[in-house]
Amino acid sequence: MNAKQKRWRNRILVAIVCFVAIYAAELTGLLDQTFGERALYVEFVLFLIPFVLAGYDVLIKAAKNIAHGHGLDENFLMTVATLGAFALVFFPDSEPHMAEGAAVMLFYQVGELFQSYAVGKSRKSISDMMDIVPEFANVMRDGKLEKVDPYEVSIGDEIVVKPGERIALDGIVVDGKSQIDTSALTGESVPRSAGAGDEVISGCVNMTGSLTVRVIKEYEDSTVNRILELVENAADKKAKTENFITRFARYYTPIVVGLAVLIAFVPPLLFAGVWADWVLRGLTFLVVSCPCALVISVPLSFFGGIGGASKAGILVKGSNYLEALSKVDTVVFDKTGTLTSGTFEVTDVVPSGTFTKGEILEFAAHAEALSNHPIALSIQRAYEGRLDMKRVAQGEEISGHGAKAEVDGKIVLAGNDKLMYMHGIDYETADLVGTQVHVAVDGHYVGSVLIGDTVKADSAQAIVDLHNVGVKKTVMLTGDRKEVAEAVADSLGVDEVRSELLPEDKVDAVEKLLGAKETNGASGGLAFVGDGINDAPVLMRADVGIAMGAMGSDAAIEAADIVLMDDRPTQIASAIRVSKKTMRIVWQNIIFALGVKFAVLVLAAFGVANMWMAVFADVGVAVIAILNAMRALRINSKN
Repeated sequence: MNAKQKRWRNRILVAIVCFVAIYAAELTGLLDQTFGERALYVEFVLFLIPFVLAGYDVLIKAAKNIAHGHGLDENFLMTVATLGAFALVFFPDSEPHMAEGAAVMLFYQVGELFQSYAVGKSRKSISDMMDIVPEFANVMRDGKLEKVDPYEVSIGDEIVVKPGERIALDGIVVDGKSQIDTSALTGESVPRSAGAGDEVISGCVNMTGSLTVRVIKEYEDSTVNRILELVENAADKKAKTENFITRFARYYTPIVVGLAVLIAFVPPLLFAGVWADWVLRGLTFLVVSCPCALVISVPLSFFGGIGGASKAGILVKGSNYLEALSKVDTVVFDKTGTLTSGTFEVTDVVPSGTFTKGEILEFAAHAEALSNHPIALSIQRAYEGRLDMKRVAQGEEISGHGAKAEVDGKIVLAGNDKLMYMHGIDYETADLVGTQVHVAVDGHYVGSVLIGDTVKADSAQAIVDLHNVGVKKTVMLTGDRKEVAEAVADSLGVDEVRSELLPEDKVDAVEKLLGAKETNGASGGLAFVGDGINDAPVLMRADVGIAMGAMGSDAAIEAADIVLMDDRPTQIASAIRVSKKTMRIVWQNIIFALGVKFAVLVLAAFGVANMWMAVFADVGVAVIAILNAMRALRINSKN
C-alpha cells in the first residue's frame, strides 16, 4: 500500500470511528435525551462529519464532471443518492436517513480503496517486469570502466557486467563465465550458464562471475526495451467482453438515472403518492444502480490475468488476446525450435558414387558458407577443415530449398529434394531418420549429409497438457521430409503432420485449417506456435500467434500476440490455463453483479429494498467482485 492509499485508508478509518460513535449515540437515545426536539437536526449535522470526511473527493469529482459535461458516472450517482438521503430530513412525514446516507458514502469509499489496492497489486506484478530496466552499462574507455546510459552504447562496443549487475544490452560473451538469473523474463528459477560465445540478453542478472559482452543491438532494439513497450501497450487492446461492459455502462447509467427520476416523481405527481416514500425509493434505486462491480472488476480481472501471466514468463499483448486464447481448440506448431531444440548436428554422411564422406562434407560446408540457417551452421561446424572463402564464388541461399555456390570452379548444390528437382538432378533418399541435405557437383549427385534435431524434453508432455486443457487438435508443420516429420509426430503424439513445406506453404496450411473450421461451423480458435523468426506471416495470420522461446527475437515480439519468454512447449498449456481462468473469473463477476443488482433494483422500485440493502447491492457486490478478480493474479499451472 503506497503513501496515498495509506492516507486514504486513515481518512476512512477516522470517518468510520466517527460514524460508529454518532450511530451509537443515536441508537441509545443519547441524542434525544441531550438535545430534545432539536436532536434530529443535530443528528443531521453530526452525520455530515463522517460523510464529508470520507467522501469530499467524490463530491468534488461529481461537481467537476458535471461542469465538464460528463456527469453521469458513479461519482454523480453516489453524490445524488447520499445527499438525497440527507435531504429527506426536510420531509416531516419521513423517517430520517442520514445514517444510511453517510454509510453509503463510507462503504463506497471502502470499495474504491479495495479497487485501488487490487489495481496496485496487479500493477506491481507487471512492474516487477519493469524492474528489468538496466540503469547503466559499464564501458571500457581509456583503460577505465565508465558507467554510461545504455542509450549511449553502440553496436560493437564491449560492456563489462559485474556480479550482481543487470545486463544492460543484448550481446555475445567474449570473456568470462557466470550464472545468469533469467527469472524476471522467463519465470524460471534455475539460473543459466553463460560463457564465451554464448548470447546473453538485457534484463537478466549476472550472478557469479564478471562477463565481458560485445553489444549486438542498440538499446532501442534490445529485448528489455521491446518487452517494456509490449507490457505498457497491453492495456490499450481491450477484449470484446471488456468493450461490451464499457459500452453497457455508457448506456446503462443514463437509463437508470431516468428510471430513478420517474420512480421518485411520477407516483406523487400522478397518483398522490407520499413524496418522502417515493423519493426514498428513487434514491435507493440510484444507489443500487451504480455499475461499479462491472466497470471495475471486469477490466481488473483481465489486468490481473495479464499481470499473473507475466510472473510465469508469459507476455500477453492485450486482454483481447487473452480472451481469444481461452477459445482456442486447435494448436499448430512449427517443428524446428518449437517442438525440437533447433540445435542441429551432422549425424552421418552418405556417399553416392566416387566422392568420399570428407569430400562431400567439404563441398557442402563451402556451399553453405554464406548462410546463417541452423542446418547450414551445423554443416559448417561438422567440417573439420578451415573454411576458405577464396574458394567460394557466386554463393546464394535459396529460401526453402538450400544453397548454391561456385566452389573451386565447380557448381555445388546443397539442399532438399525441391532443390534437386528444380535443377533436374536425380537423388537418392536415405532410409534413415533425419533431415537429408543432398549434395550435387556440376549437375551430378554425389551424396547427402544427414542432420539430426533433438526433440525437447517436455514436448511430449506439452501435447498431453494441451489435450487436457481442451485442445481438440494438434498439428505440426515442417519443411522436413515426410519420413522425418512423421517419426517426430508419432513420438510426440501430435494428431496431424504436414511436411516438406516452404515458408509460404505454412501460411496456406493455416489458411486451409481455418477454412475447414469455418466450413464445419467450429467456434474454437486456432493458435500458431513458432520461433518468431521465419514464422512471422503465420503468427500474424492465426487467431492467436504465440512466439516460443523468443528471448532476443525481434520478429517474435513484433509478430506474435503472446510471447513465451523461454523455450518450454509446456508453457503453451499454461498460457491457455491462465486465459481460461481469467475468463471464468470475468463471467463469474458479470453474472453475480448483474444478478444481484437487477434483483435489488426490482425490490427498490417496489419499496422493499432499503438503503442498507442498496449498500450491499452496490458496494458489497463490488468488493466481492474485486476480491474475486484478484484471484487472476495467482497463477497455478494446475488450475
